[in-house]
Amino acid sequence: MTHPIHVIGGGLAGSEAAWQLASSGVPVVLHEMRPDHPTEVHQTSDLAELVCSNSFRSDDAEFNAVGVLHAEMRRLSSLILTCADQHAVPAGGALAVDREGFAAAVTAALAGHPLVTLVRGEVAGLPPDEWADVIVATGPLTSPALATAIQELTGEAQLSFFDAIAPIVHFESIDLGKAWFQSRYDKAGPSGTGRDYINCAFDREGYHAFLDALLAAPKIEFHEWEKKTPYFEGCLPIEEMARRGADTLRYGPMKPVGLTDPHTGRRPYAVMQLRQDNALASLYNLVGFQTKLRHAEQARVFRMIPGLENAEFARLGGMHRNTFINSPRLLDEELRLKAQPRLRFAGQITGCEGYVESAAVGLLAGRFASARRRGEAPRIPPPTTAMGALLNHITSGADAQTFQPMNINFGLFPPIAGVFRGRERKQALAQRALEDISPLISPR
Repeated sequence: MTHPIHVIGGGLAGSEAAWQLASSGVPVVLHEMRPDHPTEVHQTSDLAELVCSNSFRSDDAEFNAVGVLHAEMRRLSSLILTCADQHAVPAGGALAVDREGFAAAVTAALAGHPLVTLVRGEVAGLPPDEWADVIVATGPLTSPALATAIQELTGEAQLSFFDAIAPIVHFESIDLGKAWFQSRYDKAGPSGTGRDYINCAFDREGYHAFLDALLAAPKIEFHEWEKKTPYFEGCLPIEEMARRGADTLRYGPMKPVGLTDPHTGRRPYAVMQLRQDNALASLYNLVGFQTKLRHAEQARVFRMIPGLENAEFARLGGMHRNTFINSPRLLDEELRLKAQPRLRFAGQITGCEGYVESAAVGLLAGRFASARRRGEAPRIPPPTTAMGALLNHITSGADAQTFQPMNINFGLFPPIAGVFRGRERKQALAQRALEDISPLISPR
């Protein structure tokens, strides 16, 4: 009998790794501690539950590195992208999903696969020695027992940062007499119409009054031992951005470009956007409004937004602590722990950042483990691809002394021959990536 490969963690990375293994004929035991051991932010026991945004970001495979990563994963039969496409909701040029339908689809696919055994319960500490092949995909909320065991094994200090969650409101409570539907530049995107976001406009006076209230409102206080933990720059709390200057939000998540307020015929001074969060279009999340405000203050301050004066919140924002390892120092190019090669790591615990990046690293870990089980050398994606660029960054390309989580971006890709500028350069890098991923498409 073939011994199974154990995957610890049923998030995006673990689910994708398990799917890649099972699809290649390798039996898998997928361990998920929920619901026996809940976390501070998960609300269900579903696999691949999305706890922050419902967006997988840009789906543009011609000019955007995230869109290129989407395209590569689709070509490599990604379960996460398949389910995301099946449960997409309008989001302009982005790929966003009905989070409940998406997680239910991933759960059903894995639970229904004959080579996948789903085990509920915590793996408290290092996996037992008899588990010869293990993928650790416990994500940013790794259980304390396992995190401590990894730290003791590697000798590396645990690296952490805080991540924040945006609130969600009921659609029926949004005042469309003040707000309006429009995507930036009327861009339709993969599942949209060009009217995919609800926009709430601020004039100058209203914006600065909102800013003052945001800065003055009581926030969650950190424990003393948490105060030196850095934020991830790609997911800053909105009040932290506001603290950096009066115009930071207007040039960030509240930028008014590409939008015209139909009520005035003018571009707003600033704008807050809401994005559809479920297939019924009954819930909308506040885009870029991750927050550490206390719950009572969130309702008060966010109801200062024009159009949200009577907002009813389906979920308020919050904060959680993320954990990741120093991958450039600890992992080899196959995502194996140098100190104990039977252990592979995947997902956000490796220091990649973002839903899609996490799933992509899970996909690679599953394929690498499957190849080794068959006695073959894994096919390592070249760094000219989005997957290869991400893999290279977390295993060798980043400076281990200053390693921080990173989203996929064209800055991680090797330079391309020729003289290219701006969008032309992005297009050339994207085209090269999709050409270079082709040899990995089959077999696993």
